[in-house]
This record gives sequence, C-alpha cells and structure tokens, in this order.
Amino acid sequence: MTAVSCVVCTYSADRRDQLHEAVESLRRQTVAPLEIVVVVDHEPRLLRDLCRSLPDAAVRESLGAPGLSGSRNEGLAACRGELVAFLDDDAVAAPDWLAGLLRHLAEPAVMGAGGHAALRWDSGRPAWFPREFDWVVGGSYLGQPEAAADVRNVLGSNMAFRAALVREVGGFREDVGRVGTRPAGCEETELCIRLRQRWPEGRIVYDPEARIVHRVPAARATVRYYLARCAAEGVSKARVAGLVGGRDATASERRHAARTLPAGIVREVAHGVRHCSPGGLLRAAAIVVGLATVAGGFLAERAWRRVVPSR
Repeated sequence: MTAVSCVVCTYSADRRDQLHEAVESLRRQTVAPLEIVVVVDHEPRLLRDLCRSLPDAAVRESLGAPGLSGSRNEGLAACRGELVAFLDDDAVAAPDWLAGLLRHLAEPAVMGAGGHAALRWDSGRPAWFPREFDWVVGGSYLGQPEAAADVRNVLGSNMAFRAALVREVGGFREDVGRVGTRPAGCEETELCIRLRQRWPEGRIVYDPEARIVHRVPAARATVRYYLARCAAEGVSKARVAGLVGGRDATASERRHAARTLPAGIVREVAHGVRHCSPGGLLRAAAIVVGLATVAGGFLAERAWRRVVPSR
C-alpha cells in the first residue's frame, strides 16, 4: 500500500490537549501512517513542549508565513510519503479514516480525497444553528453528497492528496486562509481548484464514510462568530475568485445557494409553524442572514480589490 504521511498543524498552547487527542487518533489507525508530522505555527514554547511530549512524532517549526497555509506547506515539505493527509488539531479521526481515503487514492486519476466532519459541540448545538451552515464551524453540512462522489473541493479538516501534485502546483497559497483565530478560510478550496485546472482529467473525491469528529468550542457557538465567519468566507471567496476565476471559485456556492438553502428555509419555516417551535423559524432566519452576510463580504472585497487592485 502507498505510504501516507499525516500532518497536524497547531498554533496555540490552549489547544495542546486537543492536539494530543488528534495525534493519538492517528496512532490508532487501521492503516498505520508512515509518519506523523506536527507543525507549530510560530509558537516557540509550544514547539519545545511538543518536542518533549510527542517523541514519536516529527515536530517541526513553521518557517513560512504565519497561518495555516504556511504551516501546511511546512508539513508538506517535511513529509516522506507519496500521499499526505491533513487532520486539524481540534479533530479526532475514526480508526478507519485513513483506510477510507486511501481506498480512493488507490485510483490513479484521484488527486485528492476527503471525508465527513461530524461536530462535537462543547456547549451543545444552538437551536438557531442551521445544518446548511455547519461549514462555519468546520463541519460537514447539509447539501454535501450522501455517498462517495466527485467534488470541487474537500474540507480542510479532513483531506489527503498526492504530495507530488500539491508540490508541483506550489502548495497552499500563504495569502489565503486562516491566521490564528481570524475566521478566514478557503485555502483548501483554492488548492483543489488549482489542481483541477492543472489536470482537468484528475478527480477530487468526497466520501462521507471517511469520518472525523471536529470540536466546536463554546466561543464559536455564538451569533457573533457565525456572522464574522460568514463575512470572512465571502471575503475569502472573493480573493479566491481573483486568483482562479469567478466561475470555478463560486460554482459550488451558487448551487448551494440556489437549491439547498431555499429548501432549508421552507423546511425550517414549515417545522416552526407545524410544531409551534421558535427553533425552526430561527434557523430559517439564520440561513437568510448567513447567506446575505457571505454575499456582503464577497461584494465588499470585490469592490475593495477594484479600488486597490494590488491587494
């Protein structure tokens, strides 16, 4: 079987215990990874701590730009496997996670594969939070395929690629994506689009059976975070559109907005009326507000880029 390196990126000592859980879940895989690479994003004390507490992992300091993309590129450069899998530091992989992804990457035409991210809410799932927007907190969302299927991009918390192909297209763009707690994203979307543009015959596969569990802290189960993340997603999508073209950058989002979200609004309103439940009406409102906020962020960034084109 093709060797696979697993990369976990981290940036804060506050996430140390979660990181150890993530690494432990990789040790328990039914298909053992060639190596576990832990990349620390410009946090020297955490780096020293993890070098001591994770002796069986390759712990490295990120030497690239601060942020998740720079750390992932550091991991990509360090890994020795033909395949590289990425798991978030606040996620836990099911024991057969790698086996599920490798099943698809055994096909030569498959460039990347990803799976399902279930959510574990520290403070319980808010009644107003719509499943169509679970991507806001790093989870799989209503509207994704329910069986293995080709997709434009996979989720950043749960993905694997052919390492040589990712290196050939230049890795993750370090001017796109999350830095620390800033709620930006789309670095994995931009990479997947670049891969597909370079090799149109290649495939990116999503398999809901390749599962992880992604933690949602209480601070992210708030209306404030929801709106900030939606706005940041719009900004990030506008930046990606400027890099790879608007059609590819927004194709999946346009389908989601045209089909899944209207159906969700109708379903939640009907649920609220039928059961006299404020939850359904609140979820319907959250879908409308979330969509408007993403669109607002997108349009604002597009307008700003026209004023300052070098941004």
